[in-house]
Amino acid sequence: MTALDLSSPVAVVGTGTMGQGIAQVALVAGHPVRLYDAVQGRAAEAADAIGARLDRLVEKGRLTGAERDAARARLTPAGQLADLAGCGLVVEAVVERLDVKQELFRALEDVVGDDCLLATNTSSLSVTAIAGGLASPGRFVGLHFFNPAPLLPLVEVVSGFATDVSSATRAYKTARAWGKTPVACADTPGFIVNRIARPFYAEALAVYEDQGADPATIDAVLRESGGFRMGAFELTDLIGQDVNESVTHSVWQAFFQDVRFTPSLAQRRLVESGRLGRKSGQGWYDYREGAERPEPHTAEPAERPAYVVAEGGLGPAAEVLALIREAGIEVREYGEDNGYDEDNGTRLVLPSGGQLVLADGQTSVEYRDVVYFDLAFDYRAATRVALAAARSTSPRTVAEATGLFQALGKKVSVIGDVPGMIVARTVARLVDLAVEAVAQGVATEEDVDTAMRLGVNYPLGPLEWSRHLGGGWACSVLDNLHECAPSGRYAHSLALHRHAYAADQQEGTPS
Repeated sequence: MTALDLSSPVAVVGTGTMGQGIAQVALVAGHPVRLYDAVQGRAAEAADAIGARLDRLVEKGRLTGAERDAARARLTPAGQLADLAGCGLVVEAVVERLDVKQELFRALEDVVGDDCLLATNTSSLSVTAIAGGLASPGRFVGLHFFNPAPLLPLVEVVSGFATDVSSATRAYKTARAWGKTPVACADTPGFIVNRIARPFYAEALAVYEDQGADPATIDAVLRESGGFRMGAFELTDLIGQDVNESVTHSVWQAFFQDVRFTPSLAQRRLVESGRLGRKSGQGWYDYREGAERPEPHTAEPAERPAYVVAEGGLGPAAEVLALIREAGIEVREYGEDNGYDEDNGTRLVLPSGGQLVLADGQTSVEYRDVVYFDLAFDYRAATRVALAAARSTSPRTVAEATGLFQALGKKVSVIGDVPGMIVARTVARLVDLAVEAVAQGVATEEDVDTAMRLGVNYPLGPLEWSRHLGGGWACSVLDNLHECAPSGRYAHSLALHRHAYAADQQEGTPS
């Protein structure tokens, strides 16, 4: 099965932002494109808007004038649905209502030929359900583009329960011929990206709701330590709080209210107040003229410790030991005459006798004089590190931990004593959902990682991140989180349990 021939017309139904973007992609790829909208006159307006964007591409040197003129000549507003007869592919981008989409595709079946591929750009509805009333559901697929469609490379090619392999293959190859990076996906709530990405938003909101940190600090830690392009609060402001909450609610309902996908009360209050993000002028941040962006909490300078005692290799944070040595701070190995006589573990002991431990899903209050430090994507490149301490932790230990990371050139944010901190709990849950999706046949490991890198700009795909951290890391963190908060939210999947054991066996660790 080959990609759709360039001579075959492509129709786009729905001429909002996404519909226009998809039409532009098909147009620039070389297809004749027909635009249809149920509201009279909107298709012509959309054609004019696409033409203006083609002009800008010429100004930027991405199209020649001749290519623009040829593309414009291939673009036709359609006055009625019957004008879509003869198209080889119809992509729908109308309102996210199941009944509306079902009615549209039933009408399209009476118009287009038997060999026409039918596709929905839905982001939250079941592809199987949309195709449920069709006479020929085998030719129906999901083609989920990401906004803005002309710029973002990812397309999720979703096979419904009745989708023929040949239809999915043609859609996949067509997306690739259009210069996109397609990933194959089974029909599941949220597909790949919107299913696996839920914890990125949910855990930031949970830390905020538990008074662990304010939005500006959480966002700064996710960016500057976690390596994410944007923090969760600024990203949901960009997406639109109503849109982001709606997707979360849809996935939660589709999974029969699985507690792991439970929506946030804090976000609900924000939506109810009309603070929808950038588009309304206010969200988690204030975007009105003259408003100032709040600064993240950053600790005042503290004195560096003279030495640390290393117990174990710090696991995923091993790079921290190298950075400490490079900063000229003495690293004493456990077993030297250091006056510390606790059981061996994976931690740093500070001159105060307090311990500095990598976030593991537990809280500082469970131990005597412990400061946790958060996971970082790359400790060498990170510009900020978060610390967490209980109220009972000695001020001297907190100061020494702060001074240590400041000596490594890092800004320090001291947050509340929340289990798993910010980055660690987020990454652990992303890994869990990714491993589960692969185990359930939603997509391959490669496609999951590709989708999360390209769809939401993660620094690593979750499965690649899991290999970097060690197979059992996420499982252990979630076990500890579940013990701290046994609501079921942090109960990891059976797939992650198996994944951890398989990784341990490959690494030669006894199980």
